[in-house]
Amino acid sequence: MSRTALATALLCLLALPAHAAGTPAADAARVRAAVEAWAPRQAALAQAIWERPELGYQETTASALLQAALREAGFSVEAGVAGIPTAFVARAGRRGKGPVIALLAEMDALPGMSQQAVPQRLPFEGQDAGHACGHNLFGAGVVGAARAIAQWLRESGRDGEVRVYGTPAEEGGSGKVYMVRAGLFDDVDVALHWHPADANSAVQSTSLANLSGKFRFRGVAAHAAISPERGRSALDGVEAFNHMANLMREHVPDGTRIHYAITDGGRAPNVVPAYAEVYYYVRHPDGNVVREVFERLHDAARGAALGTGTQVEFEPLGGVHALLPNDTLGRVLDRALRQVGGVAYDASERGFATQLQATLERRPPLEAALEVAPYRADERGLASTDVGDVSQVVPTAGIATATWVPGTPAHSWQAVAASGMSIGHRGTLNAAAALALAAVELYSDPELVRAARREFEQRRGGAPYRPLLQRERPPLDYRTSPSP
Repeated sequence: MSRTALATALLCLLALPAHAAGTPAADAARVRAAVEAWAPRQAALAQAIWERPELGYQETTASALLQAALREAGFSVEAGVAGIPTAFVARAGRRGKGPVIALLAEMDALPGMSQQAVPQRLPFEGQDAGHACGHNLFGAGVVGAARAIAQWLRESGRDGEVRVYGTPAEEGGSGKVYMVRAGLFDDVDVALHWHPADANSAVQSTSLANLSGKFRFRGVAAHAAISPERGRSALDGVEAFNHMANLMREHVPDGTRIHYAITDGGRAPNVVPAYAEVYYYVRHPDGNVVREVFERLHDAARGAALGTGTQVEFEPLGGVHALLPNDTLGRVLDRALRQVGGVAYDASERGFATQLQATLERRPPLEAALEVAPYRADERGLASTDVGDVSQVVPTAGIATATWVPGTPAHSWQAVAASGMSIGHRGTLNAAAALALAAVELYSDPELVRAARREFEQRRGGAPYRPLLQRERPPLDYRTSPSP
């Protein structure tokens, strides 16, 4: 062999994953058959949750539907865990010497995102919320995967336990953090998850740590024309605070993001507002930076209150760590996703997708839904998720599948539309199959689980887990504002 050929061969060997066996063919066939057999009911479950979107900590119907589908498959279900009425843990299999694999199931919708399953902007009359992040698909797909895994464990006689964690209020409510703090993941070996997207990928990315909360200003009401001098405007307090926060943007570490929304600014222009509220997020890859910047926000709020003759109080709401990637698990998921492949549209779906793409700024070819992105680890992510806290206590990895038309951004009406029809259901079926295949490979090869743990411990280092979350009890009413 020539030196050039030898060098090429060595490079190819180095490029291969450390473990490339994948799921045994017979097991893969059994698991995929189980996933596909339940596909119509999985789609119906996802649709039922989509048709009744519920905000964080209010997912009563969604949680009940997910629990019922798991109980029917023989799972034992513990509901109302971690002080959250809609949170649950479902278990199947037998512990023995096999690993405990957790699947995370989200279910909450977003406010202000009502949309029908049509390719034009058309909200439902009388409905405000919508599944703009596809969590109706997320929860249903995890149930489909878990049912297939439980069936395989039972039929194969393998030791191991599969769990589904029903995790409410991912959208700013930090539901998983309360579950982590309650010790519900202490005996878990691996956690797997997935997310709806406009592409198929097992890329393992980081995320941004995040702190959030509401600043509430209280002043003195007065007639805005007859006696404005007698008033002290709470809205002035909010606006002065926001101005100072905006000045801070030049003087914070690179990568910091500060967002706010005025959630209550008064009701009538001729009344000096006695109450106003603003909701803030701070994000950064480093949780310590997030803490420091948020402390500066507190100082700005106190200064704004002093300068406007008002008072300010703060309610902490969310707090999540950045994701800790796991390359070992990422490669397992990538193998599984490539076995499953991408999403193919029928003629009707192509017509829907073509019309919807006309409303988008970015319009990749529809064939992009068939592709699986090249695998990468440690990609920088710009979102925040409470999965980050799970990844700080147990080896964790996830995938994305094309449940939305290529080019669709998350948190858009276009995402809601596709999440409520067959395009979303197709991508969800692929996610369920990939998660199930990955789990079977992990049950079949305990060394992979041990390798994932070693990588996790090396990445995390010796520092103990310390939540960013600043409150003891879940803010079950965080999607509503208290009366002034």
